[in-house]
Amino acid sequence: MRNNFLKSLGLVAFGAFAATGAWHAFGAATAASNDTYRQLNLFGDVFDRVRADYVEVPDEEKLIESAINGMLTSLDPHSSYMNPKRFKDMRQQTRGEFGGLGIEVTMEDGLIKVVAPIDDTPASKAGLLANDLITHLDGVQIRGMTLNEAVEKMRGKVKTPLTLTILRKGKKPFDVTIVRDIIKVRSVRFSREGDIGYVRITTFSEQTQTGLDKAMKKLSEEIGSELKGYIIDLRNNPGGLLDQAISVSDSFLDQGEIVSTRGRNASETQRFSARKGDLTGGKPVVVLINGGSASASEIVAGALRDHKRATILGTRSFGKGSVQSIIPLNGQGAIRLTTARYYTPSGTSIQATGIIPDVLVEEELPEELKEVVKKRPRGEASLRGHLKNEGSKGKEESGSSSYVPKDRKKDKQFHAAIDLLHGKDISAYVTKPEKAESTAKVEDKKKKEKTAN
Repeated sequence: MRNNFLKSLGLVAFGAFAATGAWHAFGAATAASNDTYRQLNLFGDVFDRVRADYVEVPDEEKLIESAINGMLTSLDPHSSYMNPKRFKDMRQQTRGEFGGLGIEVTMEDGLIKVVAPIDDTPASKAGLLANDLITHLDGVQIRGMTLNEAVEKMRGKVKTPLTLTILRKGKKPFDVTIVRDIIKVRSVRFSREGDIGYVRITTFSEQTQTGLDKAMKKLSEEIGSELKGYIIDLRNNPGGLLDQAISVSDSFLDQGEIVSTRGRNASETQRFSARKGDLTGGKPVVVLINGGSASASEIVAGALRDHKRATILGTRSFGKGSVQSIIPLNGQGAIRLTTARYYTPSGTSIQATGIIPDVLVEEELPEELKEVVKKRPRGEASLRGHLKNEGSKGKEESGSSSYVPKDRKKDKQFHAAIDLLHGKDISAYVTKPEKAESTAKVEDKKKKEKTAN
């Protein structure tokens, strides 16, 4: 099922993709109109003027890099340029080991927005939360930087500190000092919970499927014939490699489509299907999601939901339904370009709408966080310049609270999943309709009312 190049859905991937990079080749290959040529000439004129007349001698390489990045970031929040160093860092990241703070970020309104902190990293231990906005790095304002520039500043020598100024809804800006470290992402963790197998997938890196295979084998051996089912925890998982999301989904399916990706041209549509073989032997599965579950996580949740292979429990996911291809540029770095949307087996795009859980269970927030999420945080739908969902009819909404209690005893979603697998009544956990009602339930209610009338 591995494609001829890797694609990314949250974290980044890389692959072999032909690219020219030369202005004249670009014009010839695309048969650009005269207007396009004039615009390219305009760029050249502006560049020459800056080189000749700017008050100080400019860094020409930086000028070109900024121009390219500006072009890409104007497309959507997930397209960008990576210089050779960033490209190298990205490849290390997909292997599951890299230096930094341990957060998945995006850009929103000129600031850095935390999509999700990665488990057991300096950022997670420092208390950073999904939807936090980073306004300054060591006192230097973020606004005016590109996403890549900000990420570059967050990286650095291991054991060196970095002070982040955090803007969190309902609180005054505050500083958090984090010591950089080597981030070794153990993407799969597991534990025995009585007669239930619990598997936590934190990200989709190159080691994820291998880690899942080991976890499932170990849990099956340890619990034996008493095994009631599995909990697959994708909460605050920001995504990762497409091929790993497909492989993980395939682990629980015997047949059927897992996901399809559709580009601008119909000929670019690709469909990925499951092969026979279910790692669980048909045991019941509950998948946990929340507002920090994005991209590859949503592929897995969407595939298992559409095939009725798992019950999806938690809150609405982030809503990142686009695919980024990493295109190397002949030794000059690479571009991360949004090349397709992905669709769940039912043909549904979750772009800017997210995965709506079968069972809506919201975590109880501690007092200090209640004010933060009074106004419901949103995901992809809140990002400026995000791709539109063509099937949403203008009603885009994604994301939800991404809070998960560190104390397992207070984790409502976890305990609801345990009781659900035991066949118990979980109505006490479920968020009441008058408090929060999913879009799916609202639409179903309207259909019934219309039929009744």
